[in-house]
Amino acid sequence: MAWLGAWLLVAALGAGWLGHARLGEMQAAFETDARIVHRLLSQQMVQNDAVMATLVLLQPNPDGSAAAARRLPSVYPQILAVLARPGDALWPSPLAALLAQAQARSRSLGRSVLAQTDLAAGRYWMVQAGEPVSYALLLDLQATVPWFEWPMDAKASPVRVLLEHDGQSLVLQAGSIPERGWRYGFRKTLASPSQPFEVRAERVVAWSELPWLAMLGWMLGSAVALMSVRTLWHQREARLRAEQLLRLGQVARLNTLGELAAGMAHELNQPLTALLASTQAAQRLLGDAPPDLDTARTAMGQSVQQARRAADVVGRLRRLVERPDLAGHAQAVALPAAVQEALHLLAPELARRGVVSEVDVAPELPLVLAEPVALQQIIHNLLTNALQALEQVPAQRRVVRLGLRPATGAQVLLSVRDRGPGLSADARAHLFEPFYSSRPGGLGLGLPLSESLAEAMGGHLRLAPELAEGAEFLLLLPAAPPMP
Repeated sequence: MAWLGAWLLVAALGAGWLGHARLGEMQAAFETDARIVHRLLSQQMVQNDAVMATLVLLQPNPDGSAAAARRLPSVYPQILAVLARPGDALWPSPLAALLAQAQARSRSLGRSVLAQTDLAAGRYWMVQAGEPVSYALLLDLQATVPWFEWPMDAKASPVRVLLEHDGQSLVLQAGSIPERGWRYGFRKTLASPSQPFEVRAERVVAWSELPWLAMLGWMLGSAVALMSVRTLWHQREARLRAEQLLRLGQVARLNTLGELAAGMAHELNQPLTALLASTQAAQRLLGDAPPDLDTARTAMGQSVQQARRAADVVGRLRRLVERPDLAGHAQAVALPAAVQEALHLLAPELARRGVVSEVDVAPELPLVLAEPVALQQIIHNLLTNALQALEQVPAQRRVVRLGLRPATGAQVLLSVRDRGPGLSADARAHLFEPFYSSRPGGLGLGLPLSESLAEAMGGHLRLAPELAEGAEFLLLLPAAPPMP
């Protein structure tokens, strides 16, 4: 589940970043296009102002002014009509009143002004007051747009562009606006005081425009990458676990060999001692016998010599395989860490047998004095015995509980309890005897070895009193002195 959660997090973050980056790119492109549209339309409006100003400047030559006015529609396609009002003459009806008011405003402002706008039709009137002639232009907004410089494809672009003024609007580019999505907007008045139209652009990015293919590719790629990392991690864990189990097994075999050799030496010393005593007695008796006493005495002497040599060989073998003093190699060890390490090594076995481990650690548990490898072997043996016992009970009872708590006398107690079938009275009586095993095929050396290792470290291993179900082993270890 942890790996699945990690993949979901990485996939979501990566896909979100790709979507956010794509939205950022589209927003930047939209804002750039909107600013270009505003600049182009502002330039066209400024050009209209320049045309009006040119007509007024031609006033000293009325004939030239009239000729220029007649040619304007052929030069500027956005100019549909040109009206001139010389002196006190009236503007043509029905726009006379509107044009006259605009002329008065133009005279007071000293620039051209809007007289009438009909954005629904895409047209508007401009008036420029002059002496002795004032001019009015009818302009076509659609023709004003410089489509050859337009930054977007007016038919295919999803951006909608409008010109607005006094509640009227003209759609220059229809675009496509979905009902749902990410909305971007742009609004700015054209850079012409005489034609204060407002450019409004809007863009809605639909869900279908997100980079779904790239996002899917990222999710699949991250899944493959995490699966590779997970495989490598498990391979590394399995290799480390196998190396630690191999090291622990080698130490266990050496310790078992020591136990076996010590037992053999103990067993052989008794008959060798008896042989030695009998041979010495025979030697004394033969010393009182009749003929060839010297030969018999020499033979018995050789027997005594060989028996002593055999005893010396067995003694040397025992000293050779005897375990070193573990108490001299003890160090401060965190018992919870040693328990977790043992559970980690046995994790595949726990999973294969369906056994659940429960660890209860008392707060502020002191460190213990122990030899780390020997401690690992004891915990490993106790857990292995619990696993073997739990094989004989239903799956719901396959629980091993480990309790770690302080004990009296500056000691720390580790209890390992299973819910197996328990131990018989005979097994409880002989459990720590070498070569005794209640399990078919067992050597009967695991618990005796663990007991001797615990005692060598200044601790003690014992079996708890009989329980209603299962068995519990108690390992007492000396607490390490507090650090200064």
